Amino acid sequence: MRAQVASWDEERAERSVSVLKAVADPSRYRLLWALSERELPVSRLAELIGAHVAATSQHLAKLRALGLVLSRREGTRIYYRAAGPRVRALLESAVLAAEEAALADTAASPEPVRRPEPALQEVRAPARSPRPAPGH
Repeated sequence: MRAQVASWDEERAERSVSVLKAVADPSRYRLLWALSERELPVSRLAELIGAHVAATSQHLAKLRALGLVLSRREGTRIYYRAAGPRVRALLESAVLAAEEAALADTAASPEPVRRPEPALQEVRAPARSPRPAPGH
C-alpha cells in the first residue's frame, strides 16, 4: 500500500524537506522513535538520548513546530507523543531506505580483485657443464 502524493509544489517540497531535516538529527530521530511507541515526559526522554533536559526540550520544540509531536501538561510535567501513525511510518521508511541503499551499495561494488598466487617455480640446481676430460 503506497501513499499517493497529489502534486509537488514549491511549498509542499519545502515543508517536506523541513521534516526530513528535523528527522536527520540522530537525537530527534531517537526521540520520535520513542514517542511513536508511547507518551513520555521530557525528563525520561532526556535520559533515553543521554542529553540535558534543556537540550531535549529544544529538540522537542523543533519537532512540535513541524507538527511531528504533540504535548500535554500534567501539573508541572509536560508529556510528548508522536502526532500520529505516519510519524512512525516515516521513521520506518528511513530504516528501509537505508537498508535498501546498503544492499544496493554492496551489490554495486565489484568483487575484490583476486590476484593469482605466484606459480611455484621448481628450484633446480644449475646445470653442470661437463668437465673436460683430463688432458684436453
